[in-house]
Amino acid sequence: MIYNKDVALKTAELLLKIKAVKLNPKDPFTWASGIKSPIYCDNRITLSYPEIRTFLRQHFVRAIAENHFSPEAISGVATGGISQGVLVAQELGLPFSYVRTGKKDHGLLNQVEGEVREGQRIVVIEDLISTGGSSLGAVEALRAAGCNIKGMLAIFTYDLPVAQKAFREADCQLITLTDYDHLIQKALEVGYIDTDGVQVLQDFRKSLGQQ
Repeated sequence: MIYNKDVALKTAELLLKIKAVKLNPKDPFTWASGIKSPIYCDNRITLSYPEIRTFLRQHFVRAIAENHFSPEAISGVATGGISQGVLVAQELGLPFSYVRTGKKDHGLLNQVEGEVREGQRIVVIEDLISTGGSSLGAVEALRAAGCNIKGMLAIFTYDLPVAQKAFREADCQLITLTDYDHLIQKALEVGYIDTDGVQVLQDFRKSLGQQ
């Protein structure tokens, strides 16, 4: 679910302003999951804009407080969630760790980097959610280490049915600052796309929901 409708529209506006969102219906992008998509959201670029990363950090922190998560630590999903997670952990004065997509094949063979404790209440930070696979892989790794996952926060979700189902089955609450529908709404409002572009984006998500 989105944290707040006004924040969702403002976050979408900021992402569009810095061109973090790319639209290319004729030459689709390939996601890490292999899905061919007419849209790609690169939230890493927000780090280059101090006022935007501050906005995101502040609303992550507010969402954590308003949902009464009371975390004892913050963990980020590699790689996009690491920097966002560090900013949140610094703001809250909490320990930070991050989770790799898999265990290292050398050294200590860690998947979770940083110190975590049995029973520790953790909020996981991610930059975006597509199918939810890699994000929930991080949750699984932290739970395997004995951590108590209070929820996951992300900047953006494509809000795909497969991700919604995955988070329900994993019993992990997901809160995002913005989502697909609010992004489309704002993109049309500011002239970033036209009605034909809206139709392409709506048809794309609909097609994934039918798979």
